[in-house]
Amino acid sequence: MLTPERSLQNGRHGTRSSACSDSKPVSVIVQVRGSIDDALPVLSKAFPLELNRALEGINALAVTVPGGALSRLAAHPQVRWISPDRALHPAGIQVRSATPAGARGTSSDLEAADPGHLVVTTGADQVMALPEVPEGLDGTGIGIAVLEKAESLGEHNLSGAVVNPRAFRELFPGMADEAFPFRQKVEGEAIYFMTAGGSTRIPTPPTMHNKGNWSASICEIVRWLGEKAEALGVNIFTGFPVDSLLVEGHRVVGVRTAPSGLTRQGEQGGDYTPPTDLSATVTVLTEGTRGPLSQAWTAWQGVGSANPQIFALGVKEVWDTKVPLDKVIHTMGWPLPRDAFGGSWLYPQGPNQVSLGLVVGLDYRDANLDVHEMLQRMKLHPLIAPYLEGGTLLEWGAKTIPEGGYHALPERFSGDGLVMAGDCVGFVDVPSLKGIHYAVQSGIFAARAIFAALKRGDSSAQALSGYDAMVRGSYIARDLHRTRNMRLAFKDGFFTGAAKAGLMTLTGGRLPGGRIAMHADAEVPRKTGTGTPFQPDGVRTFSKLDAVFKSGNATRDTIPSHLLVGRDIAPEVADFYSHLCPAGVYERVGDELRVNPPNCVDCKATDVLGPRWTPREGGSGPKYRSM
Repeated sequence: MLTPERSLQNGRHGTRSSACSDSKPVSVIVQVRGSIDDALPVLSKAFPLELNRALEGINALAVTVPGGALSRLAAHPQVRWISPDRALHPAGIQVRSATPAGARGTSSDLEAADPGHLVVTTGADQVMALPEVPEGLDGTGIGIAVLEKAESLGEHNLSGAVVNPRAFRELFPGMADEAFPFRQKVEGEAIYFMTAGGSTRIPTPPTMHNKGNWSASICEIVRWLGEKAEALGVNIFTGFPVDSLLVEGHRVVGVRTAPSGLTRQGEQGGDYTPPTDLSATVTVLTEGTRGPLSQAWTAWQGVGSANPQIFALGVKEVWDTKVPLDKVIHTMGWPLPRDAFGGSWLYPQGPNQVSLGLVVGLDYRDANLDVHEMLQRMKLHPLIAPYLEGGTLLEWGAKTIPEGGYHALPERFSGDGLVMAGDCVGFVDVPSLKGIHYAVQSGIFAARAIFAALKRGDSSAQALSGYDAMVRGSYIARDLHRTRNMRLAFKDGFFTGAAKAGLMTLTGGRLPGGRIAMHADAEVPRKTGTGTPFQPDGVRTFSKLDAVFKSGNATRDTIPSHLLVGRDIAPEVADFYSHLCPAGVYERVGDELRVNPPNCVDCKATDVLGPRWTPREGGSGPKYRSM
């Protein structure tokens, strides 16, 4: 049995298991390049295959072929991927047949049918296989592997951020707040209602009070937590995006990483590295917003929610400034239209540094609304401009935020061999603009529940349900329940929403009563318009391409597209995507849509409203340092 260190090192260098040489017929799914109609006659001529069915939705063929032909079939230029033909599951699920008792992590028929994979384990299965779990089990011998798609920890993390230190105090008891990787304690705050030419200070809602909280960089927090984890023996592997879950029956048994080194056409390049399969007794999903594995698992398991999850897009900048900022500032109103939900912030990050940004709910109605451009205009406003005078833009970034709150939480957060935590579940309280401490706290609960399950020798859904109980009995659920309808109230416009939210604040969420039903963001009708052209000056305001440069994105131009875009995109839809994406990935050229995948900073906005995002090779995307 391989250790994580050895197995992952081998996987990075392209170690492959031996190919199947058996002539026994094997049923596989073959994803093809180009059209199915073009690929089928070519493959039928080259191989003794039997067509079982065409899978047009994934551009694939279900066929039966001799086992000895699999390696040659996989290497054919018109074949993108081969996987076993098993029971149908959503995208993001890879089915692996069960291995013999006591042999978890050894070669399975998936490995034999798919020789480009290396199957490895993290060690907890050895503990689970003991006849009796020792009473003094303290975690020794149980491997913990963290897979991170960024090249370095923190490079793909972005948040406002003002942090409630509550969960950090529980995670590191006895450590003073000043010892945590925070920037500056909140000493004052103000909220303003803005118009195009002015602003009016208004009372701060109780949910937005930040006394005792700290401004911070989530990048720095993640790096610091990573160092703490490694010091405790946790294995952290950066540059390993996860492509899919491995399952046996209804149990998650590990993950499959994404390949790297593919050409723009999807062919294996000179530095190609195949995927790696990693077996795990429990898999923890902490993917952030719109996690593809979280989406796949909840769909596969039929895990629903009272309301669909809704999202917002946030665009953020970090500035080196000449003018000090002595308080936390939030705004509402301009530059948003009245039928859009959102607001902006300006946070002190130290004596000469501020973060600022704009967040807009993706249920907005104007197809020409452009969050990046709105942020650029906002920086010229009399309230904001003085703080940036003489300053320099250091970094730019963007991400989506789950805003559905309590009613959008999935029915359960765990299952056989799996736990979900953080933003991929939706642990964000929009009225207080907080999510980081909920993510940390849910991680604490996940660790406790998993360890208890391992000590019982049971990683079933029932054994791991203690995690759900801990979350639902904690301040995470209480906070989200208290504000359960506040964000949802704004679906009828700003002023109506503000009035309802005020009443909910006074009554602890009891009035107006009942759940406010929501549509998914993609179902909201949009109106088209002309919009007002905006010309950045390159000093205070910046184009999308200039902004992407400030994200540190150095994705190679020859990378294959990771964005699933439909055919025959209408001109008005192409226009909508070009405004929606803050990174200039989508452009309308004439009446056609042009896609620039290397620009992507993984914000997931179009994954909510249009083209789907899929994992790409490790280390691609932004390289945030102080977001």
